[in-house]
Amino acid sequence: MMVPVALLLLGALTAVVAPRMLARADWPEREPVVALWAWQCVVAGVLLCCALSMTFSAAAAWQAVRGQLFAPAPHDVVEAYALGPTPWATVTAVALACGGVWTAVMLTREIARARARRAKRRAELVVRAPLLPGEEPGADRLVVLEGERPDAWWLPGTAPQLVITTAALRRLKGRQLDAVLAHEQGHAEARHDWLLHCSGALAAGFPQVPVFAAFRGEMHRLVELAADDVASRRFGRLTIALALVELNEERGVFGPCPTPQAHVPARVHRLLAARPRLTAGRRLRLTAAAALVPVVPLLVAFVPALRALG
Repeated sequence: MMVPVALLLLGALTAVVAPRMLARADWPEREPVVALWAWQCVVAGVLLCCALSMTFSAAAAWQAVRGQLFAPAPHDVVEAYALGPTPWATVTAVALACGGVWTAVMLTREIARARARRAKRRAELVVRAPLLPGEEPGADRLVVLEGERPDAWWLPGTAPQLVITTAALRRLKGRQLDAVLAHEQGHAEARHDWLLHCSGALAAGFPQVPVFAAFRGEMHRLVELAADDVASRRFGRLTIALALVELNEERGVFGPCPTPQAHVPARVHRLLAARPRLTAGRRLRLTAAAALVPVVPLLVAFVPALRALG
Protein backbone atom coordinates (compact mmCIF):
# COMPACT_ATOMS: atom_id res chain seq x y z
CA MET A 1 0.00 0.00 0.00
CA MET A 2 3.01 2.32 0.01
CA VAL A 3 2.74 3.21 -3.67
CA PRO A 4 -0.85 4.56 -3.54
CA VAL A 5 -0.01 6.60 -0.43
CA ALA A 6 3.18 7.94 -2.01
CA LEU A 7 1.26 8.97 -5.12
CA LEU A 8 -1.37 10.80 -3.08
CA LEU A 9 1.32 12.63 -1.12
CA LEU A 10 3.13 13.50 -4.36
CA GLY A 11 -0.11 14.84 -5.85
CA ALA A 12 -0.78 16.97 -2.77
CA LEU A 13 2.80 18.27 -2.77
CA THR A 14 2.59 19.16 -6.45
CA ALA A 15 -0.76 20.92 -5.97
CA VAL A 16 0.67 23.07 -3.16
CA VAL A 17 4.23 23.80 -4.30
CA ALA A 18 3.96 24.17 -8.10
CA PRO A 19 1.33 26.98 -8.16
CA ARG A 20 3.35 28.95 -5.61
CA MET A 21 6.50 28.58 -7.68
CA LEU A 22 4.68 29.76 -10.81
CA ALA A 23 3.11 32.68 -8.94
CA ARG A 24 6.49 33.88 -7.68
CA ALA A 25 8.25 33.53 -11.04
CA ASP A 26 8.57 36.58 -13.29
CA TRP A 27 8.84 34.74 -16.60
CA PRO A 28 5.15 33.71 -17.15
CA GLU A 29 4.22 37.23 -18.30
CA ARG A 30 7.16 37.24 -20.70
CA GLU A 31 6.40 33.76 -22.02
CA PRO A 32 2.66 33.10 -21.58
CA VAL A 33 2.68 30.12 -23.95
CA VAL A 34 5.33 28.37 -21.88
CA ALA A 35 3.38 29.27 -18.73
CA LEU A 36 0.23 27.75 -20.22
CA TRP A 37 2.18 24.55 -20.90
CA ALA A 38 3.59 24.56 -17.35
CA TRP A 39 0.15 24.93 -15.76
CA GLN A 40 -1.24 22.13 -17.90
CA CYS A 41 1.64 19.87 -16.85
CA VAL A 42 1.06 20.68 -13.18
CA VAL A 43 -2.64 19.88 -13.32
CA ALA A 44 -1.97 16.77 -15.44
CA GLY A 45 0.56 15.64 -12.82
CA VAL A 46 -1.95 16.09 -10.00
CA LEU A 47 -4.68 14.23 -11.89
CA LEU A 48 -2.25 11.47 -12.89
CA CYS A 49 -1.25 10.99 -9.25
CA CYS A 50 -4.92 10.57 -8.33
CA ALA A 51 -5.60 8.18 -11.23
CA LEU A 52 -2.59 5.97 -10.48
CA SER A 53 -3.35 5.95 -6.75
CA MET A 54 -6.93 4.92 -7.53
CA THR A 55 -5.69 2.11 -9.78
CA PHE A 56 -3.28 0.67 -7.22
CA SER A 57 -5.78 1.10 -4.39
CA ALA A 58 -8.39 -0.80 -6.41
CA ALA A 59 -5.82 -3.51 -7.12
CA ALA A 60 -5.12 -3.79 -3.40
CA ALA A 61 -8.82 -3.87 -2.49
CA TRP A 62 -10.09 -6.36 -5.08
CA GLN A 63 -8.41 -9.48 -6.37
CA ALA A 64 -10.20 -9.22 -9.73
CA VAL A 65 -8.66 -5.81 -10.41
CA ARG A 66 -5.26 -6.98 -9.22
CA GLY A 67 -5.43 -9.97 -11.52
CA GLN A 68 -6.22 -7.82 -14.54
CA LEU A 69 -3.64 -5.14 -13.71
CA PHE A 70 -0.76 -7.55 -13.11
CA ALA A 71 -1.84 -10.31 -15.50
CA PRO A 72 1.28 -10.16 -17.73
CA ALA A 73 3.66 -9.35 -14.85
CA PRO A 74 6.01 -11.86 -13.21
CA HIS A 75 5.25 -12.99 -9.65
CA ASP A 76 8.20 -10.99 -8.26
CA VAL A 77 6.68 -7.77 -9.60
CA VAL A 78 3.35 -8.46 -7.93
CA GLU A 79 5.09 -9.20 -4.64
CA ALA A 80 7.14 -5.99 -4.91
CA TYR A 81 4.02 -3.86 -4.66
CA ALA A 82 2.81 -5.67 -1.51
CA LEU A 83 -0.82 -5.01 -2.37
CA GLY A 84 -3.28 -6.52 0.05
CA PRO A 85 -6.93 -5.89 0.95
CA THR A 86 -7.31 -3.17 3.58
CA PRO A 87 -10.27 -0.91 4.46
CA TRP A 88 -8.26 2.16 3.51
CA ALA A 89 -7.60 0.76 0.04
CA THR A 90 -11.29 0.32 -0.63
CA VAL A 91 -12.18 3.76 0.68
CA THR A 92 -9.41 5.42 -1.32
CA ALA A 93 -10.29 3.62 -4.54
CA VAL A 94 -13.99 4.43 -4.26
CA ALA A 95 -13.39 8.07 -3.31
CA LEU A 96 -10.95 8.68 -6.17
CA ALA A 97 -13.23 6.87 -8.64
CA CYS A 98 -16.11 9.12 -7.59
CA GLY A 99 -13.84 12.11 -8.08
CA GLY A 100 -13.01 10.94 -11.60
CA VAL A 101 -16.66 10.46 -12.48
CA TRP A 102 -17.52 13.89 -11.04
CA THR A 103 -14.75 15.48 -13.12
CA ALA A 104 -16.17 13.91 -16.29
CA VAL A 105 -19.67 15.10 -15.36
CA MET A 106 -18.49 18.66 -14.74
CA LEU A 107 -16.51 18.75 -17.99
CA THR A 108 -19.54 17.50 -19.91
CA ARG A 109 -21.70 20.17 -18.24
CA GLU A 110 -19.16 22.89 -19.02
CA ILE A 111 -19.01 21.91 -22.70
CA ALA A 112 -22.81 21.68 -22.93
CA ARG A 113 -23.20 25.14 -21.41
CA ALA A 114 -20.59 26.59 -23.75
CA ARG A 115 -22.37 25.12 -26.75
CA ALA A 116 -25.67 26.50 -25.51
CA ARG A 117 -24.12 29.96 -25.11
CA ARG A 118 -22.65 29.79 -28.63
CA ALA A 119 -25.98 28.68 -30.08
CA LYS A 120 -27.74 31.54 -28.33
CA ARG A 121 -25.21 34.10 -29.58
CA ARG A 122 -25.40 32.73 -33.12
CA ALA A 123 -29.18 32.99 -33.00
CA GLU A 124 -28.82 36.61 -31.89
CA LEU A 125 -26.41 37.23 -34.77
CA VAL A 126 -28.92 35.87 -37.26
CA VAL A 127 -31.47 38.37 -35.94
CA ARG A 128 -29.14 41.35 -35.67
CA ALA A 129 -27.07 40.64 -38.81
CA PRO A 130 -29.19 38.60 -41.24
CA LEU A 131 -27.69 37.34 -44.48
CA LEU A 132 -28.48 39.37 -47.57
CA PRO A 133 -30.38 37.77 -50.47
CA GLY A 134 -28.02 35.41 -52.28
CA GLU A 135 -25.40 35.53 -49.51
CA GLU A 136 -24.23 32.22 -48.10
CA PRO A 137 -22.62 31.73 -44.69
CA GLY A 138 -18.90 31.08 -44.90
CA ALA A 139 -16.08 30.30 -42.55
CA ASP A 140 -14.02 33.05 -40.92
CA ARG A 141 -16.65 35.69 -41.67
CA LEU A 142 -16.32 39.14 -40.20
CA VAL A 143 -19.74 40.07 -38.81
CA VAL A 144 -20.46 43.75 -38.18
CA LEU A 145 -23.17 44.58 -35.68
CA GLU A 146 -24.81 47.94 -35.14
CA GLY A 147 -23.89 48.98 -31.62
CA GLU A 148 -22.99 52.00 -29.53
CA ARG A 149 -20.40 50.18 -27.40
CA PRO A 150 -17.03 49.33 -29.00
CA ASP A 151 -16.60 45.59 -28.76
CA ALA A 152 -15.13 42.66 -30.63
CA TRP A 153 -15.11 38.95 -29.87
CA TRP A 154 -14.39 35.63 -31.50
CA LEU A 155 -17.26 33.17 -31.72
CA PRO A 156 -15.72 29.65 -31.90
CA GLY A 157 -17.36 26.65 -33.49
CA THR A 158 -17.41 24.78 -36.79
CA ALA A 159 -17.73 28.11 -38.61
CA PRO A 160 -15.84 30.57 -36.38
CA GLN A 161 -16.69 34.22 -36.74
CA LEU A 162 -15.19 37.51 -35.62
CA VAL A 163 -17.95 39.82 -34.43
CA ILE A 164 -17.29 43.54 -34.20
CA THR A 165 -19.57 46.46 -33.54
CA THR A 166 -19.85 49.62 -35.62
CA ALA A 167 -18.68 51.64 -32.61
CA ALA A 168 -15.47 49.62 -32.58
CA LEU A 169 -14.98 50.22 -36.30
CA ARG A 170 -15.29 53.95 -35.71
CA ARG A 171 -12.75 53.91 -32.88
CA LEU A 172 -10.14 51.51 -34.28
CA LYS A 173 -7.73 53.33 -36.54
CA GLY A 174 -5.25 52.11 -39.13
CA ARG A 175 -3.99 48.63 -38.42
CA GLN A 176 -5.67 48.40 -35.03
CA LEU A 177 -8.57 46.46 -36.53
CA ASP A 178 -6.12 43.99 -38.10
CA ALA A 179 -4.42 43.62 -34.71
CA VAL A 180 -7.74 42.83 -33.01
CA LEU A 181 -8.49 40.27 -35.72
CA ALA A 182 -5.05 38.68 -35.21
CA HIS A 183 -5.65 38.59 -31.44
CA GLU A 184 -8.94 36.75 -31.80
CA GLN A 185 -7.53 34.40 -34.43
CA GLY A 186 -4.74 33.59 -31.99
CA HIS A 187 -7.39 32.35 -29.55
CA ALA A 188 -9.01 30.23 -32.24
CA GLU A 189 -5.83 28.67 -33.63
CA ALA A 190 -4.54 27.72 -30.16
CA ARG A 191 -7.97 26.36 -29.13
CA HIS A 192 -7.95 28.42 -25.97
CA ASP A 193 -11.64 27.70 -25.51
CA TRP A 194 -10.81 24.09 -24.59
CA LEU A 195 -8.34 25.23 -21.94
CA LEU A 196 -11.02 27.47 -20.46
CA HIS A 197 -13.57 24.64 -20.51
CA CYS A 198 -11.24 22.21 -18.72
CA SER A 199 -10.08 24.70 -16.11
CA GLY A 200 -13.65 25.87 -15.51
CA ALA A 201 -14.88 22.31 -15.07
CA LEU A 202 -12.18 21.44 -12.52
CA ALA A 203 -12.68 24.67 -10.56
CA ALA A 204 -16.47 24.28 -10.52
CA GLY A 205 -16.32 20.59 -9.65
CA PHE A 206 -13.79 20.99 -6.83
CA PRO A 207 -14.16 24.55 -5.49
CA GLN A 208 -12.27 23.68 -2.29
CA VAL A 209 -9.11 22.67 -4.16
CA PRO A 210 -6.94 25.80 -4.53
CA VAL A 211 -4.82 24.49 -7.40
CA PHE A 212 -7.87 24.17 -9.65
CA ALA A 213 -9.12 27.67 -8.80
CA ALA A 214 -5.65 29.05 -9.54
CA PHE A 215 -5.57 27.05 -12.76
CA ARG A 216 -8.81 28.64 -13.97
CA GLY A 217 -7.69 32.15 -13.06
CA GLU A 218 -4.33 31.77 -14.76
CA MET A 219 -5.84 30.26 -17.89
CA HIS A 220 -8.13 33.28 -18.33
CA ARG A 221 -5.17 35.63 -17.87
CA LEU A 222 -2.52 33.77 -19.84
CA VAL A 223 -4.63 33.05 -22.92
CA GLU A 224 -5.20 36.79 -23.30
CA LEU A 225 -1.47 37.48 -22.95
CA ALA A 226 -0.66 34.79 -25.48
CA ALA A 227 -3.17 36.21 -27.98
CA ASP A 228 -1.77 39.71 -27.38
CA ASP A 229 1.68 38.40 -28.30
CA VAL A 230 0.33 36.84 -31.49
CA ALA A 231 -1.07 40.22 -32.55
CA SER A 232 1.98 42.20 -31.41
CA ARG A 233 4.37 40.04 -33.42
CA ARG A 234 2.43 40.88 -36.58
CA PHE A 235 1.41 44.48 -35.98
CA GLY A 236 3.54 45.75 -33.10
CA ARG A 237 2.98 46.13 -29.36
CA LEU A 238 1.86 49.75 -29.61
CA THR A 239 -0.84 48.92 -32.16
CA ILE A 240 -2.52 46.21 -30.09
CA ALA A 241 -2.11 48.30 -26.90
CA LEU A 242 -3.90 51.25 -28.50
CA ALA A 243 -6.60 48.91 -29.80
CA LEU A 244 -7.19 47.61 -26.26
CA VAL A 245 -7.48 51.18 -25.00
CA GLU A 246 -9.95 52.14 -27.73
CA LEU A 247 -12.14 49.10 -27.08
CA ASN A 248 -12.20 49.42 -23.29
CA GLU A 249 -11.80 53.13 -22.51
CA GLU A 250 -15.54 53.78 -22.19
CA ARG A 251 -16.01 50.85 -19.78
CA GLY A 252 -14.09 52.57 -17.01
CA VAL A 253 -11.44 49.86 -16.79
CA PHE A 254 -8.68 52.46 -16.48
CA GLY A 255 -10.35 54.20 -13.53
CA PRO A 256 -9.78 53.65 -9.79
CA CYS A 257 -12.82 51.40 -9.31
CA PRO A 258 -12.42 47.66 -10.02
CA THR A 259 -14.32 46.26 -13.00
CA PRO A 260 -14.75 42.80 -14.54
CA GLN A 261 -12.12 43.82 -17.14
CA ALA A 262 -9.56 44.88 -14.51
CA HIS A 263 -6.89 42.82 -16.28
CA VAL A 264 -6.95 45.11 -19.33
CA PRO A 265 -4.74 47.88 -17.85
CA ALA A 266 -2.15 45.27 -16.86
CA ARG A 267 -2.17 43.91 -20.41
CA VAL A 268 -1.69 47.41 -21.83
CA HIS A 269 1.17 48.16 -19.43
CA ARG A 270 2.81 44.84 -20.31
CA LEU A 271 2.65 45.61 -24.02
CA LEU A 272 4.05 49.11 -23.57
CA ALA A 273 6.83 47.90 -21.25
CA ALA A 274 8.04 45.64 -24.08
CA ARG A 275 10.14 43.35 -21.88
CA PRO A 276 12.35 41.08 -24.00
CA ARG A 277 11.48 37.43 -24.44
CA LEU A 278 13.49 34.71 -22.78
CA THR A 279 16.26 33.11 -24.77
CA ALA A 280 15.39 30.02 -26.79
CA GLY A 281 17.56 27.91 -24.50
CA ARG A 282 15.76 29.01 -21.36
CA ARG A 283 12.35 28.49 -22.99
CA LEU A 284 13.43 24.97 -23.89
CA ARG A 285 14.65 24.27 -20.35
CA LEU A 286 11.41 25.54 -18.81
CA THR A 287 9.34 23.47 -21.24
CA ALA A 288 11.35 20.35 -20.44
CA ALA A 289 11.16 20.98 -16.69
CA ALA A 290 7.39 21.35 -16.86
CA ALA A 291 7.10 18.15 -18.89
CA LEU A 292 8.81 16.27 -16.06
CA VAL A 293 5.98 17.02 -13.63
CA PRO A 294 3.60 14.36 -15.01
CA VAL A 295 6.54 11.99 -15.58
CA VAL A 296 7.44 11.80 -11.88
CA PRO A 297 4.18 9.99 -10.88
CA LEU A 298 4.90 7.38 -13.56
CA LEU A 299 8.38 6.83 -12.16
CA VAL A 300 6.97 6.45 -8.63
CA ALA A 301 4.40 3.95 -9.92
CA PHE A 302 6.95 1.81 -11.75
CA VAL A 303 9.87 1.94 -9.30
CA PRO A 304 8.85 -1.28 -7.43
CA ALA A 305 8.46 -3.14 -10.72
CA LEU A 306 11.80 -1.92 -12.04
CA ARG A 307 13.52 -2.92 -8.81
CA ALA A 308 11.96 -6.36 -8.94
CA LEU A 309 13.13 -6.82 -12.52
CA GLY A 310 16.52 -5.26 -11.87
